[in-house]
Amino acid sequence: MIDRLKSMINGVEADFIDIRYEIKSETKIGFTGREIKSVGSNRTDGYVIRVGKNGGFSSATVTKEEDVPRAVELALEGANTIVATGGKRSVLAEVPVVEKNIGLVLDGDPGEVSIDEKIELTRKYNDLMLQQPLIETTNLSYREIGRKKHYVNSEGTSVSEEIITTNISGEVVAKRDNLVQNIRLSIGGADGYSRLLKREDIFIKRAKIAEQLLDAEPVKGGTYNVILSPLLAGVFTHEAFGHFSEADIIEDNPSLRKKMALGKKLGSDVISIIADSTMSGQLGYYVYDDEGVAVKPVTLMDKGVLTGRLHSRRTAEAFGEPVSGHAVAEDMRYEPIVRMGTIYIKPGEKSLDELFAELGDGLYLIDGKGGQTSGENFTFGAQYGFKVKNGKKGAMIRDINIMGNLFTTLRNIEAVGNDLELSESGGCGKGQLNIKSALGGPHVLIRNMVVGGV
Repeated sequence: MIDRLKSMINGVEADFIDIRYEIKSETKIGFTGREIKSVGSNRTDGYVIRVGKNGGFSSATVTKEEDVPRAVELALEGANTIVATGGKRSVLAEVPVVEKNIGLVLDGDPGEVSIDEKIELTRKYNDLMLQQPLIETTNLSYREIGRKKHYVNSEGTSVSEEIITTNISGEVVAKRDNLVQNIRLSIGGADGYSRLLKREDIFIKRAKIAEQLLDAEPVKGGTYNVILSPLLAGVFTHEAFGHFSEADIIEDNPSLRKKMALGKKLGSDVISIIADSTMSGQLGYYVYDDEGVAVKPVTLMDKGVLTGRLHSRRTAEAFGEPVSGHAVAEDMRYEPIVRMGTIYIKPGEKSLDELFAELGDGLYLIDGKGGQTSGENFTFGAQYGFKVKNGKKGAMIRDINIMGNLFTTLRNIEAVGNDLELSESGGCGKGQLNIKSALGGPHVLIRNMVVGGV
């Protein structure tokens, strides 16, 4: 396939041209309660062509090989139009020329597992939750996505890479009288089907938490000192901080660029944040991005100081900063944009018991449940939590939202735990869906967090 792609772009009169051919396969199984609502598999493929000429840069996508020559013409016309109309000029940073073929490394190839076995595994986990006495219903899905990518550019780079992610996720719903509570759950990764096996304890535990929430009291709104669980800390890191580390988000926003200047002290001394998509097996794992650039670990923040940023080749050149290999597309329908892969808070030195002792009185808030950001400000839901009195965990609480300003919150992070947990469910909707998106961290102690409740 690589040789065929090379032949498709040879001889094009442009400063730069690349082509990405991708095959995307997907298998879905969905349960609602005890009923199977959906079972299906599909396979799609297509081409993305990008052309740069005289500073203009344009792309086109097609699904058929015979349409590639016309797509090249359209992308070239688009690049010329951008120049003629005074549009933004694009220059790509120089990167090494590579020729790589990255194969799958899996503990259990899901492609060798029958659809019947996948249905039965999902059914087993679903039934375990429904067996709990107060569980009203469930929504549980198996999802398997494969991306097989072949990339070639006019500089001589050629990269083939295949990644398969598997995941079982959904929610479990408990009900008593008119009170309904739900808890989300997910298992999965990019390291093979075996990750999904023998995980019964997760599903039983999440169902029991949903039941316990029926006896929990709604949190009283106010300002609290809080400990965030690893996954809730990860949601904050990805949504409130991480997107501002994507160069294209702040590129045309002078005030944000000033605030997010490298070398600025933005957080407390205990907070460091890493973006590392080289961590094998995680949902955010890949080796080469969709520009054929090797992904690199980036320390975004070191002891409160902003030290790095995520880039495509274009934004790296525009900012005068190192290329990081973070140009990623959802699939063959899209050109790549700057995206996070795996982002997390670097673990510190304190145990969870030490964090509780340092907290004294406050709240322990666990797992994310949706939310939004608006500029520097954020609002996220927590799935559940506990009151903490004199460093001891007390009554369970529910109906929790946390809110605040990114920069104020970074400065209010007082202590960081020595544990680390990364999400087993991915998904980021910045412009395109990115399934190769993982987040997490250790437990984190934050002072003066605004908590919405009753």
